[in-house]
Amino acid sequence: MKNKNVFGVAALITLGIMFGAVLVSGFGFVRPGLADIKLGADKPPVEVNGDLNSFSQAFIEVAEKVTPSIVQINVVSTNSGGTSDFFNFPFGGESQREQQGSGSGIIIREDGYILTNNHVIENAKRIEVVLNDKRKIEAQIIGTDPLTDLGVIKINANNLQVAYLGNSDNAKVGQWVMAIGNPLSLSSTVTAGIISALNRGQLRLINDSYGVENFIQTDAAINPGNSGGALVNLQGEVIGVNTAIATRTGGYMGYGFAIPINLAASVAKDLISNGKVSRGYIGVQIREVDAALAKSLGMETPTGVIIEKVVEGGSAAAEDIKRGDVILKIDNLEVSQPNQLQSYVASKVAGSKVTLTLWREGKSIDRTVTLKPREEDATVKPVVNDNSEKEKEATAETMRFESLGVTVKNMTSTELKSADVNHGVVITEVKPYSLSFDQGLSRGWIIVKADKKDVKSVNDFEKLVNSKKGQALLLEVTDGKGNFRFVGLEVPN
Repeated sequence: MKNKNVFGVAALITLGIMFGAVLVSGFGFVRPGLADIKLGADKPPVEVNGDLNSFSQAFIEVAEKVTPSIVQINVVSTNSGGTSDFFNFPFGGESQREQQGSGSGIIIREDGYILTNNHVIENAKRIEVVLNDKRKIEAQIIGTDPLTDLGVIKINANNLQVAYLGNSDNAKVGQWVMAIGNPLSLSSTVTAGIISALNRGQLRLINDSYGVENFIQTDAAINPGNSGGALVNLQGEVIGVNTAIATRTGGYMGYGFAIPINLAASVAKDLISNGKVSRGYIGVQIREVDAALAKSLGMETPTGVIIEKVVEGGSAAAEDIKRGDVILKIDNLEVSQPNQLQSYVASKVAGSKVTLTLWREGKSIDRTVTLKPREEDATVKPVVNDNSEKEKEATAETMRFESLGVTVKNMTSTELKSADVNHGVVITEVKPYSLSFDQGLSRGWIIVKADKKDVKSVNDFEKLVNSKKGQALLLEVTDGKGNFRFVGLEVPN
């Protein structure tokens, strides 16, 4: 009996061991511990080489080292007028009212000077700067420059981490860049992309004929609130001040624009030193040289900017510089668009000397100009050759030039006097999509010269057009309000 009990106990123990083994064998009766759970594959699908790791590390290091130099700027301001449908800034409204907005800024001196956009701090009643360490400090405006949309503010702080300002002249299309700022009030946001274009102008951000628009274009995501923040390269150098975005929705749609840091630094120095910009001007009105205009001027390729007006009493008027001259270089830097020239000159103070390389009458010449300050109340008038020859009353005669797509008419003495010109024929019609249309000629403009010869009647114009068949004809036109233009027209055979 005793043996049976021993056998029974042994059987129960054996059964217990077997049942326990079942419980821990993964049949679902007992959950495994965290240490025993394995998820995912044994190794990543791609082996990252050293170059790719270094590339990624560059972005990480730039973000870590530059972000402390970027601040958030909160502004209480009064604003009047609306914003453009195409460009969106931190502020906007349809009527004057007090409102709050935010932007970004770049610490440029350890004693509290901060570079930002003019439109961020414009009309500000109170400015608060939020540092990367979350300190909040009241700021005061040191100076602003609406013509470049730049401004400098200052906070009472010391030993701040200062951004390194690079050389924006070295920027290249295709170069990797990062935008650092505070978009949509999201502090210390970093985005990346490439430089997609340089010398981008004609964006009509600055409503002033003297406004300077020469932007670095990037596809790094920039949104409202990024304005005033930094565009940096992979060396951590600030090469631009983020300023505007291209948008139809008010948010990011692919392209942003930054002011080159070389221009921004020059403006900042002037604002810190004087509270305003003492900018010098050449005193000319200029336009890009297109292919037809270049051909009509005897140039092999379209380059440079043509002078269409010389300001009376300005710097250029004091030197041997004339309407019709083409500026090829300034201080040996090639110029191909008006905003390139404007941006360079904007970095110079009044009293500075610049050397212009000009194209005139088929050859290159140099002229040195001493930049003068802009006189706000100066009357801008073109310098024209005086022609005292009295003309007889012209008869009302018109002529259509089908190949050019333009119709012109003789002018009466009353019309000439009203337009403040001594001679010319007025354009009465421009055919859509014609050669004249493509070159920007408009109804009401007056042709005063063709092939550098005076045009006194439609017959004069006809002879000059016929003499240039198969070639390019240089026209000098005016709107009758003191604005002159040079236009190149390809004359068909």
